[in-house]
Amino acid sequence: MAHATGNVTIEQRLNTLIESAHDVCSTNGTISDDCAAAWDAVEEVQAEISHRRSAVKTSLTVFCDDNPDAPECRIYDV
Repeated sequence: MAHATGNVTIEQRLNTLIESAHDVCSTNGTISDDCAAAWDAVEEVQAEISHRRSAVKTSLTVFCDDNPDAPECRIYDV
């Protein structure tokens, strides 16, 4: 599932950041501040992708939001 940001999808942005992180780390060393910052940027975009995927509602979720008392929407404590 791709969400467009301008003409670039978030997945394309992630791939670009990963390539950049590899380049920065190979140039500046894997324990450099620049390397850490590059991987932090990758992690932020990965978190955003994960957040977007978890925010997608299923038809059952939408139904239950509108009909919380319906039998198929009941939640039982075990």
